[in-house]
Amino acid sequence: MTITPLPAKHCDAERERGHPLELIPLFRRWPPSLVRNLLYTAIWSSMLGLGLTVLQKLFGRELPLWRLLFATLVVSNLIGFMIHGALQLLERYLSRANMHVFRSAQLIAITMASVIGIPVGNALVAGRSPLRFFQYSTTVMFLLAFGLMTAVMMVLLLAAGERRMRRAAEAARQQEQIAAAGRLVAEARLRALQAQIEPHFLYNTLANVVSLIDSQPAKARRMLERFIDFLRASLSASRAEHATVGGEIELAGAYLDVLGVRMEQRLRWRFELDPAVGGLPMAPMLLQPLVENAIMHGIEPKLAGGEIVVRARREDAVLCIEVCDSGLGLRPGAPRPGGGVGLSNLRERLRQLYGAGAQLQLIENPAGGVTSRLLLPLLVP
Repeated sequence: MTITPLPAKHCDAERERGHPLELIPLFRRWPPSLVRNLLYTAIWSSMLGLGLTVLQKLFGRELPLWRLLFATLVVSNLIGFMIHGALQLLERYLSRANMHVFRSAQLIAITMASVIGIPVGNALVAGRSPLRFFQYSTTVMFLLAFGLMTAVMMVLLLAAGERRMRRAAEAARQQEQIAAAGRLVAEARLRALQAQIEPHFLYNTLANVVSLIDSQPAKARRMLERFIDFLRASLSASRAEHATVGGEIELAGAYLDVLGVRMEQRLRWRFELDPAVGGLPMAPMLLQPLVENAIMHGIEPKLAGGEIVVRARREDAVLCIEVCDSGLGLRPGAPRPGGGVGLSNLRERLRQLYGAGAQLQLIENPAGGVTSRLLLPLLVP
């Protein structure tokens, strides 16, 4: 029996207390509000009025049923709304720091509301003075006993409702903490996997520069300059949480430009990008491992070299990215440093990011070479 609009310092207590009707699951579907709580008070009081009407008829009250029901509903609702207001005043002006004092105040307030509500309600129905109820000690004792019984029942119901709400809030907090911990673990694993992918290219490039310093210093200098340009463009993007298809294509182009300095005519590449997909979002550092894998296992071991074609298109709700090479194809070969790390990490990143919604397919081309196909669920309609 609460009214929702309260000062900020009372909001937590308001949410904690709720309404006795919320003990019934059906009445938990609607969030607390002024109108809802007043309506719930009317429903709650009317339910009690119906019960009291039945009890009075069972004990032989001779009034016609409709008149008895009307009188009982008036008295019950009057008491209900008086309790509603009394509890609201307690929430506003009395702290819950000492719950024994607060519960005692609730008992007194509900008892007094009942003691006053019965005479006033009967006076409204019968048109008589409410003071007549206080002329006899037996009537006063009855009012006090009824009011105290009502107060004990209401306080027990309020306490039960508050315990339920505290348990629900604690369960929600625990679920939120578990979900937050899961997100942190997943993010940490993604960062670790991504950190393994980046040094792979870094070490290979620096090793190539070192090998060219003595024999071909001009070529080593040009390769190092291109590599610096690539790092300047890619390091910030590789650590971002979000990227676009167009941005990933640009990074792949910069990566191939670095390798093109070393491989010269043995490496050719081109991009076939649907203009409509350039701005679509995707996770960063998903395309580079595919290009690197095509170079390492397809083009570089082939004496004549080959060509890499990168395609990106949209197929309904799926983003399709393909890296096709004309290299040696899917064939067993001698293990190479770092071999398999890129694709295995990529598969794990896909699992962490998209679950079962993403796929990585390796398809052998009929004319030679391999197509690495990445299928990602679109993040936008």
